[in-house]
Amino acid sequence: QVQLVESGGGLVQPGGSLRLSCAASGSDFQRSTMGWHRQAPGKQRELVAFITSGDVTHYANSVKDRFTISRDNAKNTTYLQMYSLKPEDSGLYYCNAHNPYRNTMNWGQGTQVTVSS
Repeated sequence: QVQLVESGGGLVQPGGSLRLSCAASGSDFQRSTMGWHRQAPGKQRELVAFITSGDVTHYANSVKDRFTISRDNAKNTTYLQMYSLKPEDSGLYYCNAHNPYRNTMNWGQGTQVTVSS
């Protein structure tokens, strides 16, 4: 079972940048698709981006060209680099790991991102 811990959230002004980190423990990281989701108050949790074990990436249209997801398998860590942040990017950001071979899904507890002036 993989354990996930997010960090890097905080308060930034519109147009600013943040880099979120997701540190994973366990033996399944290299085989897992890693993703970031976010949830704002009163809204459903939505997919932001994911990256497969083969480094195939996908982004929600709302963050395309502004966010970059990456992974460092040697460090068992996934990152979400966010540029040009907008107030509508605010929310609780969750890291998740999906292992398609074991059919397991794990979630972190989230890190808060607030974009406000």
